Amino acid sequence: MKKWVVLVIILATTLGIIFWKYYPAISNMGQEKIKQVTLTYWGLSEDEQIMRPLISAFESQHPNIKINFEKQSPLNYQTRAQTQIKASPATAGSPDIITIHESWLPAFFPDLKPAPDSSISLADFSQTFYPVARDSLVVNNKIYAMPLEVDGLALFYNDDILKAAGVKVPKSWQDFINVSRTLTVKNQDGQIQTAGASVGTTTNVDFWPEIIALLFLQQPGGDLRSPANNAGIEIVKFYTGFVTDPQNKTWDVNLPNSTKMFADGKLAFYFAPSSQISVIKELNPNLNFKVATVPQLPGKIVDLGSFWVKAVSVNSPNQTEAWEFLNFLAGAEVMQSVNINKPYSRVDLAGLQINDPYLGAYVAEGPYYKAWFLNSNTGDLGINEEMIKSYKEGVDGILAGRDPMQMLQITQTGVGQALGKYGVGK
Repeated sequence: MKKWVVLVIILATTLGIIFWKYYPAISNMGQEKIKQVTLTYWGLSEDEQIMRPLISAFESQHPNIKINFEKQSPLNYQTRAQTQIKASPATAGSPDIITIHESWLPAFFPDLKPAPDSSISLADFSQTFYPVARDSLVVNNKIYAMPLEVDGLALFYNDDILKAAGVKVPKSWQDFINVSRTLTVKNQDGQIQTAGASVGTTTNVDFWPEIIALLFLQQPGGDLRSPANNAGIEIVKFYTGFVTDPQNKTWDVNLPNSTKMFADGKLAFYFAPSSQISVIKELNPNLNFKVATVPQLPGKIVDLGSFWVKAVSVNSPNQTEAWEFLNFLAGAEVMQSVNINKPYSRVDLAGLQINDPYLGAYVAEGPYYKAWFLNSNTGDLGINEEMIKSYKEGVDGILAGRDPMQMLQITQTGVGQALGKYGVGK
């Protein structure tokens, strides 16, 4: 009996020692499971009144995660974003989630954390979003950013001008030339009063870099990396011909910029991304305009994509939670609330916008988007700015009468330097 008492005492003592030794660790494990996480999210174009209830909905589903939404000024945004996310360890105020343009990925790549496999698989990502998302945002089979919108270049047209002339929206570039020429109205001195199309210059054609990129992507043999060839000459001559060719002249260097001309009702065709829809409506609420897909060459459909995405800082201490929030924003129901006036990036939501007179064109172009580094109005201080500068020099030189091949060789040198500087391979 005494032996049993001794054994019980020894066992109780041993269990007590084990309990008091490991209790703090067990207790801390419980605390780790419910630790509070705060994510700082840098947005740009989001409407705070729309974002707040969505953030509240996410926080109610994830009681341990708080979202600190900060809407940033576009002024010097790229530089500020890069400076903050490069800070290691993360400093106070550093964003866990940032908004970047898809073309910025090469510059931001070393400082971004790809999505964990448990968050979203590459197969699901590829099936959910348009092909341009995978082409632009996936590196070495890793997803580096989440697209919450899809956008690109589309053709705005003045419906009243087209109806008055009895013409339809052109589907091919040859039809575009013919219709634009028909719609151009000149005075007795030969000066353009109503322009058929804003194409041909770099000074007063808004989004001219995107038009150039589109033409190169569509043209067989066109190569934006190496434009100095016969195809490049043909493309640039076609572009500038809307100004220099007396038979096809629809635009002039002395006209106001294309956005103003279109808003004033003095321009039939105007190329722009979806962000310009609200701009035109604000400038002229009474303008009767619609948006169509861009003209094509025979045999193949190619459109130019350009859009903003969300990414996670590699120095964020809460990367898993950050990607969880991005997956939430990319959900079908939430996306419809986030992007009220933007084309949805999800393929399964195309049917909701395809018949919209403004956004439908961008959705229709979604499967055919190709992206490159000629994007206006990104606040870019890097690759886009350098590419635009190189192509501007070439186009302006040709407009001034200089040899096209010589000018494109100058452009090609600048393009190669920019690609090398930002580590963009072939």
